Amino acid sequence: MNLSLNEVEGLAKRAARGAGHHWGPAEDAAKATRWLCRQGFDGAAALSAVLRQEFALRFVAHTPQVLGANWRAHGQMCPLGAGMLLSDCSEHLGRGPIVLHNVAVPLFLVPFAGNAARRLQTTVTVVCAELSATTDGEVVDAPDLWPESATKVTVRIGGTPNKLRAKRTRALPASAALAFLNTLAQRTYAPATEESRRLGAGAGLSDND
Repeated sequence: MNLSLNEVEGLAKRAARGAGHHWGPAEDAAKATRWLCRQGFDGAAALSAVLRQEFALRFVAHTPQVLGANWRAHGQMCPLGAGMLLSDCSEHLGRGPIVLHNVAVPLFLVPFAGNAARRLQTTVTVVCAELSATTDGEVVDAPDLWPESATKVTVRIGGTPNKLRAKRTRALPASAALAFLNTLAQRTYAPATEESRRLGAGAGLSDND
């Protein structure tokens, strides 16, 4: 199944909210998912992997609190929380590389590195073991396969995106990821009430005949 980028962004937002995130982080998660899909990644699968960790239950604990050269969280680091900080506090990259420790789904950091690159009007590189992604926020040079987690991820200014990924206009989510996101999204829908059922069943009817 394929979805438009608008459709996958809307689904991602509802799924993140259904997983327990507030609307702000849910919107950021949705934009990151769309960005990944636009760059030819399975953004839905990446978001699914993040939401399965249930970071929303203790979002602050899984988000870095001290923003120096080394970022750590209590337990595994949530890439959504860390990514939001990376984007909002991009000026920290001007002081030197940032090392993030014990990161879940490191690919999900890349869209936020793109946000930082746009703010700084430069390129930003994310290094994860032997892998790296370099982006200016619009294009990215990055491999297809990324690990489920990383003991260390380094983010720094600079790098030249040479082998650019082909951009896509449709998302091609894996069926398992799509099903999981839809399950979470269902939690955001208000349950039917007797009044809503009555109004729905009586649509188009009038008592003025």
